This record gives sequence, C-alpha cells and structure tokens, in this order.
Amino acid sequence: MITVPEGFAEVTLRREGEAGRAWLGRLPQQVETLCRTWGLSIDGPVLYGGLSLVVLVRRGEEPCALRIPWPHASQADEVAALRAWNGNGAVKVLEANDLALLLERLDPGRTLEGLPIAEALKIAGWLLRRLAVAAPPSSSFPTLQAQVQAFERDWPRDWERAGRPFPRTLLDSACRQALERAATASASLVHTDLHFGNVLAGTREPWLATDPRVVVGDLEYGVAPLLWTRLDELEAGGGVQWGLEVLVDAAQLNLDLARRWSVVRCLDYWLWGLNHGLTIDPERCRRVVAGLRS
Repeated sequence: MITVPEGFAEVTLRREGEAGRAWLGRLPQQVETLCRTWGLSIDGPVLYGGLSLVVLVRRGEEPCALRIPWPHASQADEVAALRAWNGNGAVKVLEANDLALLLERLDPGRTLEGLPIAEALKIAGWLLRRLAVAAPPSSSFPTLQAQVQAFERDWPRDWERAGRPFPRTLLDSACRQALERAATASASLVHTDLHFGNVLAGTREPWLATDPRVVVGDLEYGVAPLLWTRLDELEAGGGVQWGLEVLVDAAQLNLDLARRWSVVRCLDYWLWGLNHGLTIDPERCRRVVAGLRS
C-alpha cells in the first residue's frame, strides 16, 4: 500500500480536523481499489498539490496520474470541464468516478512558475483564450451572475467581520458594476483558478492547464489569479498594469473589463483571506487593487 506523505497529512489535518484524519486513513485502500478497477500499476512517488493526492501510475504502457482530491461539491464540474476541453489546452481525463480522476501524465516538476514572468504571462493568456469554449448545453456549471449575487449577499457581512479593511465605497462600487456586467456576461467556460502553478509541461502539448474551477461568463473573470501569484516579479518587471496588459494582449481580452473583474475578484479574495486567517494573500490583493487603480 502507498504511504501518505507527511506534509499532505499535516495540511489536511490542520484544515479538516477529524474528518480529514478519517479520509487520510482510507486513502491507501482507495488507491489499491482504484488500481484494480482501472488496471493500474504504481510507477513513481506519491505526490500532492493543493487539496489532492497524486499517485504516478501506468495503465499498460501508458503513463498516467491518479489524482484523489479532498471530496468537494465542485468535483463533478471539474470533470465536466476537462471533458468539454477534451485535451485542448488542458490535461486529458482518462477515467473518473466520485473518488478520483485518472489523468494523462504531465511533468509535475515543470510549471509556468519556472519561466520568466513575461513569457509565463503570455503562455497563460494564450491558454486562457484556448479554454474559452462554449459551455455544453446540458451542463450545470455555476454562472457568473449567480457568483456575483453571492458577492452582493455576503460582502457587507464579510467586510465587517474582516475589520473594514478598505473603504466601503470601493466595495459598493465594485459590487454595483459587477451586478450590471454579470446580467449581460458572455457564456464562455472560464477556468477561474488558472495560475502559474496550475499549468504543467506535457508531452502531447508543451503546456496544459490543470485543476479547473469554472464558471460560465466573461473570460476576463479568469485573469486575477495570474496577477496575485508571482506578484513580486510582476511589480519588478513592469507593474500590475503592465502584467494585465500582457495578459489582455495574449488572450485577446477587453482591457477595461479585465481590470474591473480583477478588482472584484481581489476584493472577494481579500475578504475571504482575512476571515480565514491568511496574512500574505490579503496583502497581495491590496497591492493588486492599488496597482490597477493607480
């Protein structure tokens, strides 16, 4: 049986408590069962990233990656999005069930985090555009309009709980503009967690996106994570506005809309981070908002 990495166990226990302990205890047997079900043999180390355990495996001669995520409500949407993309700019799904995904194997040691910031921005923007397919008619992906309605409901409470970290006028203005735009948003499938660490080197294509969190709406809504991750390099390379312009050019986006949605997402993540005990990410969101409004 596999051994769950200590680092992954520590993070899971800290985040999920006793429920996490029970889940971790089931993982070795789940991996064995999945290997029997899908005809897999373990072919490398047990890795982890974010909320998922990843086991390098083979199916016959085919190298694959078995990913077992912490159970979450959006897992079905993730599988549906990957299947809608069908390997075009994103990792390909080979098998999936309620517990796990069997994916084509990418190189976990090579991500866009290893490229110079300007080059990484251009590749990420190009991928963002490639992934902007029409949502399948039968899908039940969350919509941008529903997301913004949740902001309208939750933001005032979250802002108070976070200690009023920025002027209320900024919050109200962003919410009003988001509501107006969301009502007429486009119907693209948007990878909302496309950041440099979620783009891995592949063999079928040079770079492929992974770990999607999706909404149906404006493609510009997907820009913000590429501004707040690697922010120090972004500021040193030309500033937040420069980074936004590189992304907009590569992805063929509307500059003003990308700026507005990035402010909305930064305010949301800023409040979420403060209310969940984060210290570094809220400050990054503050810097991105300042850079976009200067």
